Amino acid sequence: MNKKNITFSDIAEYTHFSKTTISRYFNNPDSLTLENQQIIADALEALDYKENKVARILANGKTEFIGIIIPNLYMHYYSAILDQILSTYEKYGYKFLVFTVKDNEETERKYIQELLAYKIEGMIILSHNLTSKELASYNIPIVAIEREDKHICSVNTDNYMGGVQATSLLAKSGAEMLIHINADLSPEVPSYERIHGFLDTCAEQNLPYELILTDTGHSYEESIDVFYRLLDEIDQKYKDKVKGLFLPNDTFANIILNRLFQRYGKLPDDYKIVGFDDSPISRESVIPTSTVGQQIDKIADTALQILSERIKENHKRKPRTFLEPVHKVITPILLKRETTK
Repeated sequence: MNKKNITFSDIAEYTHFSKTTISRYFNNPDSLTLENQQIIADALEALDYKENKVARILANGKTEFIGIIIPNLYMHYYSAILDQILSTYEKYGYKFLVFTVKDNEETERKYIQELLAYKIEGMIILSHNLTSKELASYNIPIVAIEREDKHICSVNTDNYMGGVQATSLLAKSGAEMLIHINADLSPEVPSYERIHGFLDTCAEQNLPYELILTDTGHSYEESIDVFYRLLDEIDQKYKDKVKGLFLPNDTFANIILNRLFQRYGKLPDDYKIVGFDDSPISRESVIPTSTVGQQIDKIADTALQILSERIKENHKRKPRTFLEPVHKVITPILLKRETTK
């Protein structure tokens, strides 16, 4: 026989509390004494109560859904940060609706409308298509990660320090020509500071360098074509020098490393490589890659902490008005591995 669904009325009858008190237990437990909370908790166990999530959402309007918009999953950083965000469920209790979107503003707007239709309570944005001003106009809590963030809360790595760390490591490893390859980024994008850190370090230490700003591709296959071509050019241009390559992420560093192994069966002595992120691919490469670690777990937890605080404030009867976005910066950690020996 099917078991009867236990209702608030059943719990109220069992405990001799009112249905209002039972409702307060689920929606505002701190309004009850610890003794009464324990009585109700014991009753739920005795009655074998199974919570109806849909009914609870309809009752209090709290879906506990968070929307995530991420550019892609072929970049190992994005898959690593998504994995860390999803792992926060046990700590924060939020469920996630995830969209991947490439460089298309209208598609991203469509996805946001879809998320809003599910009554999400906040968003985490890693894509770069829409301005933070437009995102702020949706009037829900939003936290950005590594994107332009003037009008919304954000969590970023100290990218300037990371650029300095990577460049200094290459110089110490014996590189005679330092080369940084990156996209032609807007200074408003946090990762632009990696370029800034590279240039300042080369200038301060009087190091020979080349900065290559180019379209790095919009798929894994496109990126392979770009970096294979660039490696050919670097090989020819700096044939007799030890070349120190600072790549903007571990995915691109791995493409370069694989290509060198295809050609030479090893990492040649005249190449030193540093990536950025400390995503799993940096440890799983054909040889472990030196990288600037972004502390991805800390970034994800900090983003959820900020978002959770804003969501809880929105649930109050008289929420405070947040005049300024919160911006948190996480210190990177340099990881020296086989590619800079």
